[in-house]
Amino acid sequence: MMAQGTGSINSDYKDWEWSANAGERARLLQSPSVETVPKCGESQGNSLGATSALGAVFIVVNAALGAGLLNFPAAFSMAGGVAAGIVLQMCMLIFIIGGLVILAYCSQASNERTYQEVVWAVCGKVPGVLCEVAIAVYTFGTCIAFLIIIGDQEDKIIAALVTEPEETGSSRWYTDRKFTISITAFLLILPLSIPKEIGFQKYASSLSVIGTWYVTAVIIIKYIWPDKELMPVEIPTSPSTWTAVFNAMPTICFGFQCHVSSVPVFNSMKQPEVKTWGAVVTVAMVIALFVYTGTGVCGFLTFGASVEQDVLLSYPSNDIPVALARAFIILCVLTSYPILHFCGRAVLEGLWLRYTGVTVEEDVVRERRRRLLQTISWFLLTLLLALFIPDIGKVISVIGGLAACFIFVFPGLCLIQAKLSEIQETRAISWWAQVSYGVFMVTLGAFIFGQTTANAIFVDLTA
Repeated sequence: MMAQGTGSINSDYKDWEWSANAGERARLLQSPSVETVPKCGESQGNSLGATSALGAVFIVVNAALGAGLLNFPAAFSMAGGVAAGIVLQMCMLIFIIGGLVILAYCSQASNERTYQEVVWAVCGKVPGVLCEVAIAVYTFGTCIAFLIIIGDQEDKIIAALVTEPEETGSSRWYTDRKFTISITAFLLILPLSIPKEIGFQKYASSLSVIGTWYVTAVIIIKYIWPDKELMPVEIPTSPSTWTAVFNAMPTICFGFQCHVSSVPVFNSMKQPEVKTWGAVVTVAMVIALFVYTGTGVCGFLTFGASVEQDVLLSYPSNDIPVALARAFIILCVLTSYPILHFCGRAVLEGLWLRYTGVTVEEDVVRERRRRLLQTISWFLLTLLLALFIPDIGKVISVIGGLAACFIFVFPGLCLIQAKLSEIQETRAISWWAQVSYGVFMVTLGAFIFGQTTANAIFVDLTA
């Protein structure tokens, strides 16, 4: 348990050059599934949230699970087999849970309610700006990945529905991947991305969870009772090189990254205590571990080294249970894209308001025009990149490195700064242990980010 000293967190907003008031009022990245609570002093009433510990477990699991599970079989293949993949997950899970607990501790100490506000308050302006920029880039990249996933699944569904004459040698224009992605994006995603608020999206979260569990169940069942034509070519039992195991880290980080939305969940609890939160995130991450491991192991053992980056692409187009899984994934992505876009747009809005020094109340007139411009620009750029980057593995290799920053680097920096701000006459061994843990987390996160980013630039993107 981390003991809080008698010092104060670095939260002197008056020293910032940018408008602190604008940043305070731009409440960013609030989870649409969570009812937020006021800060101490903002309300005379009860400041406790309404989310039970069990409800918090469900929300964290929902935040962690998603379309990223489609890449876990390929991650196991890159890691060198089942044993290496499971060991890598277990080792990283210790620090993933530790990062979630650190964020709750720093949120309580700084009295802030969102991820980037905690980093601003605890670490200061420069890490705060870097955090917000990283969130914007991460959500942008994730939106690209979502559009690629839509294209992948639609290709298979269309292939099952439309039979092309063999003598033609070319597909019909309405089955072209670029057309199907574009028409889906313009008709469904863009209208959901324009509204100022996304509270209505929370009702789609339960359906997304059901879809995720269904995909996992299909992959496991297909392994236990495989079709005759689904025979693996080769089952690797060790990594090709000792550095190959690191190539699986982006997928694991991308899959387990729920840290950005964890701070609002913690503050929405009836009893927002670090000890209770530790139990909540441990249970949630163990559940996510079983889902990802079941998907990764069974998908990998079904197809071996030939497994696709998106495991559903490895199955035949005419497989009805898998086709339903593809439909669930498309639905999950269609509802997730607007939420991720909202998060990125909110960060950009906060940076703009801080830079200009204008408060939200003063900028109401221009907000709608700026929101439309931001939304359309974001949408068109992600769509354009998704059309010309058909391999989701290349996108995840980049944004997975950023996910490592949210899981390791920023929580580690927050822990170090929080402990350094404590005023103590003598510093116990536990104090030094916690600071050392923070330093190790920052080092680990920086290594994963550097290694995966360099690999993406010099290997994947130049291939």
